[in-house]
Amino acid sequence: MFQLLKNSLYVFLGACCFGILSTVVKLAYREGFVFQEVMMSQFGTGWFILLVLMLIFGRQKITGKQFIRLAGVGVCTCLTGVTYYLALQSIPASIAVVLLFQFTWIGVIIEAIVKRQRPDKSTVISVIILFIGTIMAGGILGTGEIQLNLKGTLLGLGAALMMALFVFFSGRVETQMSPITRSFYTSTGGLILLTILFTPKVYTEVSLFDNGLWLYGFILGVFGVVLPVLLFALGAPKISTGLATILGAGELPVAVTASVLLLSEQVHAIQWFGVLIILLGIAYPQLVARKRVGASVVQS
Repeated sequence: MFQLLKNSLYVFLGACCFGILSTVVKLAYREGFVFQEVMMSQFGTGWFILLVLMLIFGRQKITGKQFIRLAGVGVCTCLTGVTYYLALQSIPASIAVVLLFQFTWIGVIIEAIVKRQRPDKSTVISVIILFIGTIMAGGILGTGEIQLNLKGTLLGLGAALMMALFVFFSGRVETQMSPITRSFYTSTGGLILLTILFTPKVYTEVSLFDNGLWLYGFILGVFGVVLPVLLFALGAPKISTGLATILGAGELPVAVTASVLLLSEQVHAIQWFGVLIILLGIAYPQLVARKRVGASVVQS
């Protein structure tokens, strides 16, 4: 039971790291930085930090197939950010958040398909609780008429799919490898994708040391690449995909809290209530597991 809680905590903390990103990105945009600069600073800085860590703590030889698999995981997390940030350009942030957090039930479905078995009752109940909490915490209620843009909606759902795939593959790809090595090659995949999307000339157009971009790049690199990828590498292989995606919902409460503390954004009471519901949905599978362990101990 202790191991389950420890590994669940790793994944939950990794998700919390993701929650900080939206606020930092908004601060960077306020300073005049654009989408390409923010994304490249995030993955470039994160990749460099992981390179240093790998050189310090030891390198591990990998095959070409292993690199392709790990790079594919990095592509998933990179595309999550790209599609989500693009969705924000055409649909309200409240709608984009709700669309992104559909990764909870998408991840459960992916696990059910792969394992060829239905999700257990506690997982289904938890996903329902998370869905209700996400709608409330995302600020979608009380906003009046909701206007959906087809392109933005598809991009938001695409971000949800990529996030679900990142969680799924984090728990299955090269799990025998050291977390630092896995994380380095995963970030390499994301950086390669950005280079292809933005073309190589982005390296000459984006300078970390111009106008303080390095500060945002460092924060985004640590909380958007280094810590979450490492924490997911530590915890996700040892718990189910369904539980990992449920724990991934920890991103939203952190995002709401960070927006209040750093951006002074107004958050209504119903949104805070939604945050509490999300935390309940995250804790529910853990409470059920503890109850089962307690019952088995009593019976024995």
